[in-house]
Amino acid sequence: MDDIRYLSDSAIVIRIILSLFLGGILGFERGLKNRPAGLRTYILVCMGSCIVMMTNQYVFQAYGSGDPVRMAAQVISGIGFLGAGTIIVTQRNQIKGLTTAAGLWASACIGLAIGIGLYEVAIIGGFAIFIVLTSLNHWDNLIHNRAKNFEAYIELPSSISFSYFISEAKIRGIIIANVQFEPEEALSENRQGFICTLRSVKKLTHADVIKTIQTISSDLSVEEI
Repeated sequence: MDDIRYLSDSAIVIRIILSLFLGGILGFERGLKNRPAGLRTYILVCMGSCIVMMTNQYVFQAYGSGDPVRMAAQVISGIGFLGAGTIIVTQRNQIKGLTTAAGLWASACIGLAIGIGLYEVAIIGGFAIFIVLTSLNHWDNLIHNRAKNFEAYIELPSSISFSYFISEAKIRGIIIANVQFEPEEALSENRQGFICTLRSVKKLTHADVIKTIQTISSDLSVEEI
């Protein structure tokens, strides 16, 4: 086992193949969910990190000097630029891509572990990250749906004033806060749109809160964001 931890021809092949395999598993899961970074991106990040780590190890072994993890530190900080590119803020202030960015960073860390020959950490960590990305999505949604406060986009027809809407919502036990109005040019004629935080005085699900809001008028629209 110690032979493949030392940088040799056989160790290089093993590490490249392992980084391709583990990076591919994570990227495949993201690709199935149509995320900005998919199969090829994750493989390249993991494999590139592995190559950087092997290069650093080679310099340390060949010349007997230098910091064997110096280049790894640059990968950890540099991957942030790639991760930031996958984070998108939509027109309605909805943030998407955080999990993909975190996955890319974790994929780089796996590549570094493989590159230095820490196979046990890379394999166990890689499959642990895969389980988090695939199996914990249900729990993540469950926690989100049970949150007391949630963001919503609401459009009111011209026949309903904002003050009337607020008072009617309050009567129904719905508290509205953090209101942010949409620019008029982004809306259809005779409509008023805004993003707000909704919270129910009673213990209601998000769907029930939306249904309660819609009882104010059949002509208004509510969408959770």
